[in-house]
Amino acid sequence: MSGPLTGVKIIEFQGIGPGPFCGMMLSDMGADVIRIDRKARNGGGSKFEIGGRGRRSVSLDLKKPEAIETCLKLIEKADIVFEGFRPGVMERLGLGPDVCLKRNKRIVYGRMTGWGQDGPYAQMAGHDINYIAITGALRSCARPGEKPVHPLNLVGDFGGGALYLVVGLLAALHEAKVSGQGQVVDCSMADGSASLMSMFFGMSAAGMWSDEIGTNLLDGGAPFYDSYLCSNGEYISIGSIEPQFYAELLEKMGLTDDPDFKKQMDRSKWPVMKQKLVDLFKTKTRDQWNTIMEYTDICFGPVLGLKEALKHPHNVARKTFIEVEGVPQPAPAPRFSRTVSKVQGPPPVIGQHTEAALKDWGFSATDVDALRKAEAI
Repeated sequence: MSGPLTGVKIIEFQGIGPGPFCGMMLSDMGADVIRIDRKARNGGGSKFEIGGRGRRSVSLDLKKPEAIETCLKLIEKADIVFEGFRPGVMERLGLGPDVCLKRNKRIVYGRMTGWGQDGPYAQMAGHDINYIAITGALRSCARPGEKPVHPLNLVGDFGGGALYLVVGLLAALHEAKVSGQGQVVDCSMADGSASLMSMFFGMSAAGMWSDEIGTNLLDGGAPFYDSYLCSNGEYISIGSIEPQFYAELLEKMGLTDDPDFKKQMDRSKWPVMKQKLVDLFKTKTRDQWNTIMEYTDICFGPVLGLKEALKHPHNVARKTFIEVEGVPQPAPAPRFSRTVSKVQGPPPVIGQHTEAALKDWGFSATDVDALRKAEAI
């Protein structure tokens, strides 16, 4: 362990999507993360589940009182615990925040849900696409006359969910060290998605953003901020918003003297400008445009697939991607100059570390034997 969270002890209750991603980031930054897995899934898991990397798996039967008590004993020794169940599930198990805070008054208790711990939708099932739909994010990712384009699970699950939970947990951990008191972090993917839209709500209030799809500066309406098809069927991206970057785009495209491009922010001209750029970009391959535009201030980037991204010279130079047990994956981020983050290990086989991790966290051999006899582990 070498990251900035070295020495921080965390209990993660097994979940999907944003929960594991949160655990991965905390582990990459040096925390000792034990994941509580369901005993029924023993032996499962895969090295391809990248979000599960870097922590140990303790397999418990949470229907057994001995397993619940084991969780509470671990929580007594932890700094953070987090879960991703519907509201009320942890309470019914006997592991709700009130119980845990009685056992460890400094514990930071993270709760990851789609809709939040309260509100009309709190008990309703949902997924990323639903959470970003009610916050205005999904509708804002669309083209005129076309349906919205779902931006993978980046905005709801991972951006609005996992990253906000990481920030909330670390902020609460800092405060607990000052006050000596833990607290609950209620992280809703819908809340986080709304927060990510802050700039756009500000622009809307100022009259700078329209709900008319695909007519705005950053949603594909502007001809100088979009992706374009090339002659070989691949795409490039440009983001020439600032006047000096826009001027360089026109120079490289041979459009400096074209009257349609004289007034960059004249929205009445945008459809004409867009069509001319569409036609021009189709005259060369993506690699040819790359030769012309990279290392300039146009704000340019080739649109790459996942396998291509692994080999891009910038990513290679920065070591943006690494391999763990032969599986290519993103390296830990962000980067620290002194307390360097690193992957602590591949995703565990479920139940792989039950005995070793419990002993490391203070359980005796007799305690572990008793749990095994009770079939709690």
